Amino acid sequence: MTLIKSISGIRGTIGGHTGDTLNPLDIVKFTTAYATFIARSTTDTRRPLKIIVGRDARISGDMVKNVVCGTLMGCGFDVVNIGLATTPTTELAVRMSGADGGIIITASHNPRQWNALKLLNSEGEFLTAADGAEVLDIAAREAFEYADVDHLGHYIEDNSFDDRHIQSVIDLPLVDLDAIRQARFTVCVDTINSVGGIILPKLLERLGVGYKILNGTPDGDFAHNPEPLEKNLGGIMDELKKGRYDLGIVVDPDVDRLAFICEDGTMFGEEYTLVSVADYVLSNQNNQNNQSTQNNQSTQNTPITVSNLSSTRALRDVTEQHGGQYFAAAVGEVNVTTKMKEVGAIIGGEGNGGVIYPESHYGRDALVGIALFLSNLAHKGCKVSELRRQYPNYFIAKNRIDLTPETDVDAILVKVKEMYKDEQVNDIDGVKIDFADSWVHLRKSNTEPIIRVYSEAATMEQADALGKKLMQVVYDMQ
Repeated sequence: MTLIKSISGIRGTIGGHTGDTLNPLDIVKFTTAYATFIARSTTDTRRPLKIIVGRDARISGDMVKNVVCGTLMGCGFDVVNIGLATTPTTELAVRMSGADGGIIITASHNPRQWNALKLLNSEGEFLTAADGAEVLDIAAREAFEYADVDHLGHYIEDNSFDDRHIQSVIDLPLVDLDAIRQARFTVCVDTINSVGGIILPKLLERLGVGYKILNGTPDGDFAHNPEPLEKNLGGIMDELKKGRYDLGIVVDPDVDRLAFICEDGTMFGEEYTLVSVADYVLSNQNNQNNQSTQNNQSTQNTPITVSNLSSTRALRDVTEQHGGQYFAAAVGEVNVTTKMKEVGAIIGGEGNGGVIYPESHYGRDALVGIALFLSNLAHKGCKVSELRRQYPNYFIAKNRIDLTPETDVDAILVKVKEMYKDEQVNDIDGVKIDFADSWVHLRKSNTEPIIRVYSEAATMEQADALGKKLMQVVYDMQ
């Protein structure tokens, strides 16, 4: 069974039996449940309700899109299909068009056989855990009905949102277009044969950056494992080693995760995407406060950042170097954005290369990350490898334990928590154990049937050994 229902949406492999996978019947059921939830949540009944639909370039995307759009129309919703589009583009399209919600058809970093429905509210943000639970309850009870023939929804296509997204990035006050253009950067970009191959060339041209695109055909036939980790990026790393580029840029299939590669072909470190962008934003806090005041937003003397529990300590260190305060949130974009709003963070995100910059919108956005990173690099006037050496040096080992139907994850986490009760333990999301010079975090994935085991220390060997030690505890319990 691969159908996973969580705060990240409805995700599964294509094909197979109903109830077990992401197939047309289950797509109809969960789309209808979402439409029912949106209709119940909307007080303005004077107009037809409207939903934005965007998708990445997965092979199954066209099929899923047709089922989703037809179902929404059958529920009486007008549908705006924005076509092949990134997750952040779809999020912004909801806000820009005044829609009541949005569905992003993407399984993010999962392999080609997966797809998913990511569900947005009228702010273009992911549903909260409580709202997501309500959608799942509606689906389980099949507590919905469809529109009669006189109240079916309408279908339109609008391909303008890539350009509107790019313009919104260019217009950000901290994106220094002149500095980027004067730096005359040349970059190599791996867009994994998905929608990054459509939008990133347009962004780079607007920024005045020279580029070469690898895997740029948006046909969904991923050239390698789509998760932007070092073990999957040998092709672009070899390209950088030729010495022709200032940096490499890697995105996942829906372009909300972002990784950089140094000019010498070494990894900048996916964890350090957010660290470097936050460093730039924190360095320009006065400019940020001035802009926030112009936008009638509240300002604060102490800048605040947020990342999830599985992210590097380097963000905390850099934040404190700038006189700021750092907070941790549970893993999951909606958990991070909820915490950011609660504490008034000026930037946040996740260590998987996800940058969330409220000045733009509350969603991970690789386009925003690229523009701010290049602004920082242009101001520093250094090589990417030199920029990386300016930040605290930690190493994260990312391991996983595959689950079986018999695995009792809750019992495992309770046992681990008890074993390390004398250490600093955080259990808001799985179990994280903080030691003086390292940490390890075990949690059940929101997107795959696995336990993620992340650990950080001063060397990769120490981090991996710590993670493997905790993994053995789990194996001994099975």
